[in-house]
Amino acid sequence: MKKFSNWALLAVAFGAVAFTSCSKDDDSPAPTPSIYERLGGTTMVADPDNPGQMIEQGRLSYRKVVNTTVGLIVADVQANASGNLGAHFAPILSEVGAGNTTNLAILVDNLTDFFSFNTGGTNAVNTYTGLDMVTAHNPSLNPRMGTTSTNADYTKFVGYVGAAAQQNGVAANTELYTDIVAVLESLRDPIVQ
Repeated sequence: MKKFSNWALLAVAFGAVAFTSCSKDDDSPAPTPSIYERLGGTTMVADPDNPGQMIEQGRLSYRKVVNTTVGLIVADVQANASGNLGAHFAPILSEVGAGNTTNLAILVDNLTDFFSFNTGGTNAVNTYTGLDMVTAHNPSLNPRMGTTSTNADYTKFVGYVGAAAQQNGVAANTELYTDIVAVLESLRDPIVQ
């Protein structure tokens, strides 16, 4: 009987260690969802711009913010405010003024891809294949860019993204908005040349 109780004791001790080890895994905090997931992630929703088609909610959220940002920049250009961003987008704005919106649509799609992919979007839907940030924002390497950016220009752009996020309900979540601004600020050095 003594042998049985030693084995039983050993089994109980082993079980306790195993159970405790397993419970530590269960107590670990869940990973923080990506920005893309917090914007709706891969949940499929009706695409308001393409009736009958579906789109990931995260991608739709970014597309709305990008479209609104472009609208704010165009309004800035039309107001001819000092320090406006029109010089940066002069080639595309010239095309749009002539009725050609092809490259504007490409720009919006590239920005949506860039932000979606780099904040946790699925590779199958959100693959960014555009230029790296240094090349994309250097007019001598990219004829689509009108001029180089200054810190003030970039700060103004970030402000327009913030206003667009506010208009589209993204800024209502302060933590999410802070994370998006952190992504934008991480791009300042390669963009401001």
